[in-house]
Amino acid sequence: MSFREILRGIVEECGGGIGAALMGSDGVPIEEVVSERLPEGPLSKDISVAGVEFQRILDDIRKASDGLEAGALEETVVVLDRMSLIFRPVDPETFLVVVVAANGNLGKARYLIRSSLYAIRQEL
Repeated sequence: MSFREILRGIVEECGGGIGAALMGSDGVPIEEVVSERLPEGPLSKDISVAGVEFQRILDDIRKASDGLEAGALEETVVVLDRMSLIFRPVDPETFLVVVVAANGNLGKARYLIRSSLYAIRQEL
């Protein structure tokens, strides 16, 4: 199964999925899927922008976790007024960002991400 098929499955099945991107830790998108539900605005047709914008924050969270000796970052969820963003590391060099509409099913999106990680890792 290709990255595109995996990402499309997450976006289409989660209920309220807007888009998903598989990103390198350098901020370069590996693959991206965007729903027709994408609202006008800063993410217009480019979900990877969210990954780039939040990369510094994710790095800071990782550093804080290391400082607390709390273990590796498993998931970060950012809930905004118009959408929620779920960030999930795939491996040390790759992460997944999924964007869900404010009225979307965040829990199902998180479940689909977790259940798709193995397939994503197999494709890397």
